[in-house]
Amino acid sequence: MKRSIYIILTLATIALLGFAISSDAQSDKSAEKQEERLRKQEARREQRARRLAEYERHIDSIVQSRNFRFMPQTMQQLPAGMMRNLTNPTFELTVLGSEVDVCLPFLKGYTPPYYPVVFNYVLTSVQGYNAVKSSEGWHITFHSTMYSSSDYTFTLEIYSKYGGATLTLSSPFYNSVQYTGNILGI
Repeated sequence: MKRSIYIILTLATIALLGFAISSDAQSDKSAEKQEERLRKQEARREQRARRLAEYERHIDSIVQSRNFRFMPQTMQQLPAGMMRNLTNPTFELTVLGSEVDVCLPFLKGYTPPYYPVVFNYVLTSVQGYNAVKSSEGWHITFHSTMYSSSDYTFTLEIYSKYGGATLTLSSPFYNSVQYTGNILGI
């Protein structure tokens, strides 16, 4: 009887020792897996940071070269007009060196109901083109008569980190119209 108790205790001790060794091996493997996962996460974070910085440099480069397009996605008459989605892919503002191509909808009228028009012009020269680097991206302004008696002021806020932009088209006679969209290189 003593012998069987001794054998049972010996087997139990061996089993506990095996379990402890197995547990240590598993915790070592678990720690290695955790370290590997952390290394991969850090590598992905660094890769995303590099891509974000590269994108910001790309936006800065196309703005400085004056070769970019603003593609509007929404428009709203200020101060509190209805937000309209723009799905027509031909609407854009293109800056090509000293020329500016304008194909944008606009709301004219002194009082409601306002009537929609589409500005479709190639402006061979614009006055007062000014691009200033800001903490969030770029602030670009210029103005043109667009072959009319009114002077229109274009104010483009470009957000380099996001690639988004806001264009405000102002006139002394009509309410301003604001567009939101994206900046693309040409």
